[in-house]
Amino acid sequence: MCFRNLKDEQVFVVIYAVLASYFAGVMVRLMLTLTPVVCVAAALALSQILDTFLVTKTPDAPPAQANGNTDVAKTAASLIPDTLRSTQKPLVGIYSNFSKFAMSGTITAYLLLFVLHCTWVTSNAYSSPSVVLASKMADGSQHIIDDYREAYYWLRQNTEQNAKIMSWWDYGYQIGGMADRPTLVDNNTWNNTHIATVGKAMSSREEVSYPIMRQHEVDYVLVVFGGLIGYSGDDINKFLWMVRIAEGIWPDEIKERDYFTARGEYRIDDQASDTMKNSLMYKMSYYNYNSLFPAGQATDRVRGSKLPAEGPELSTLEEAFTSENWIIRIYKVKDLDNLNRDHQSAMAFEKGNKRKKTSKRKGPRVLRVD
Repeated sequence: MCFRNLKDEQVFVVIYAVLASYFAGVMVRLMLTLTPVVCVAAALALSQILDTFLVTKTPDAPPAQANGNTDVAKTAASLIPDTLRSTQKPLVGIYSNFSKFAMSGTITAYLLLFVLHCTWVTSNAYSSPSVVLASKMADGSQHIIDDYREAYYWLRQNTEQNAKIMSWWDYGYQIGGMADRPTLVDNNTWNNTHIATVGKAMSSREEVSYPIMRQHEVDYVLVVFGGLIGYSGDDINKFLWMVRIAEGIWPDEIKERDYFTARGEYRIDDQASDTMKNSLMYKMSYYNYNSLFPAGQATDRVRGSKLPAEGPELSTLEEAFTSENWIIRIYKVKDLDNLNRDHQSAMAFEKGNKRKKTSKRKGPRVLRVD
């Protein structure tokens, strides 16, 4: 239809449609550029159909060429029975107003139903926000998993305005927009060294990670863990990318092969490598995770692995917040020890004091009178 009258607006629609179709086929993200011209082209087609149908007028009867022809037509009409003569002028036809209103009403109804259908499809099939997760219950009802917003609201309400959050860059925009807190890296970080710094802190031992966090004035560390409910988009599954990016800047300190077993497997159970178990990411993900299960029954539902009987311990971080489904875990970076001790020694000393206090309380006191 646009090719019939090649005016400026028709040429624009044609060129826009061709270019948008090409780029949408090259990259699926550019599908958004195709959406406007699809709506315009569909509107043009529908408008042309309605104009053609609604503007059409009843054709006039051809004029009689001669009196003889008129007399013959009258004679032929008189010979037709009354039952058939009534069909010569139908009450409902394509030229009547009733059919035009019926057609326009039907098209309008279909368009309204299509709007409802598009809304439903968009909300169920195409809408998959990473902040709000949806799942189905056993009875088929929808269950909303809102751990992200719960954690970001906690950050907004319980941390200082200038508290700096360290997390993987995937969550930088979310933390900045929903929690209103600065982050070490975000989705707009182009400096690969900054991203590698976070990867090094996450993949190193606490003794190495703590100076990095202190150097960059990190107050809280946020990790995403899906082992409890089976959320596969967590940081453990992204962990190898952190290792690889950090290895690109510090190849002598971070080596990807150290995080695999001797058989080349990426594991998080008893057979996991010591480098993997001692990494900050592993400790933050599985800290106190064993407390949710009976003794020796802790299981990661994403990796399908049974975890070690004794969980990891943290000395430089303390747990500050864990969301309802354990998807978001936030840890507070400890300050330097007042006695200038390292955090492991301080934690061992505190554990020793607790054990002594516990042993002193054991057993009833008996007063002997001679």
